[in-house]
Amino acid sequence: MQEEHSLKNESIHIKGSWVKRRSSMASMAPTLFDEKPEPGDLIEIFRGTYQHWAVYIGDGYVIHLAPPTETAHGGAYSMMSVLCDKAIVKKEELWEVVGTDQYRINNLLDDKYEPRSSDAIMREAQKLLEQELPYCVFRGNCEHFATELRYGKAESRQVRQAVEVGVGVGVAAMIGVGVLAVAAAIFGGGRKERKENQ
Repeated sequence: MQEEHSLKNESIHIKGSWVKRRSSMASMAPTLFDEKPEPGDLIEIFRGTYQHWAVYIGDGYVIHLAPPTETAHGGAYSMMSVLCDKAIVKKEELWEVVGTDQYRINNLLDDKYEPRSSDAIMREAQKLLEQELPYCVFRGNCEHFATELRYGKAESRQVRQAVEVGVGVGVAAMIGVGVLAVAAAIFGGGRKERKENQ
């Protein structure tokens, strides 16, 4: 294992990625790809059943919208964010937000929208820092916050996918009920006719 030492931080090389960690702190999981984030990059953090989003602002820091339940290693407790209606815009070290979860740089809407300049992103991020904002998992979550900073457009792929799955399940359920109703009419009607003939 290769190592670089500094007074406060330690960089370690894990599976082809340089990862910073504080001495005596738990190590952070490496990125999924061997990339170093640039200011303005979106960071997607895999929390198991959902993804948390942040914007890299340089020098190892990210800014993100965090409901009170959003923490690294939060597990099921982090899922309670769906019940929150307020969240705080925080600036924290990337390793602190990621914990041992995997993460990646994911500028997911670059092919759809022109990213704002990193200077514009930093100015907006500084204005929002430490503010309490409305939080809604469907209309104003951490992914909406991150994409609005980078692109000026608040979008959430997670919400869109959840809605698509929900609509698909609803349509499938309606089709299933319709098939059962038709089957009941066809096969149930024969019993009624037999009772009348007896």
